[in-house]
Amino acid sequence: MKIALGADHGGFELKEEIISYLKDNGYDVEDYGTYSKESCDYPDYALKAAEAVASKECDLGILICGTGIGISIAANKVPGIRAALCSDTFSAHATREHNDANILALGARVVGPGLALDIVKTFLGAKFEGDRHLARINKITEIEKKYYK
Repeated sequence: MKIALGADHGGFELKEEIISYLKDNGYDVEDYGTYSKESCDYPDYALKAAEAVASKECDLGILICGTGIGISIAANKVPGIRAALCSDTFSAHATREHNDANILALGARVVGPGLALDIVKTFLGAKFEGDRHLARINKITEIEKKYYK
């Protein structure tokens, strides 16, 4: 499984820890930056990673900024992306199982590295249940089609 990662300066250190975890556990990783703690703009990295997931170049994505809010908002502007901000493992598995989320967003200033890695493991291990949830995902796709012409 290939995972797209992106972060701004606030999420840089946590991104590096997550990349290490992913590589140690056999995942392919595509790092879309940032590559330092120098101040930068989260939409730039959200866009790169979200486009990679939307185009199927990568299977799933993980985005990190200080709170996870801004980077998830930016990613969700890309058609086909369902980025979910999670600060706990319940939300991480529920968003994959029920919402077929394809990007996990994390707030580096909200969750510590230990919890973040548990959330990542949970998100990547969960699978979309389909069935009754598919109709809801299809409604989200119809909203995208209405506004993204």
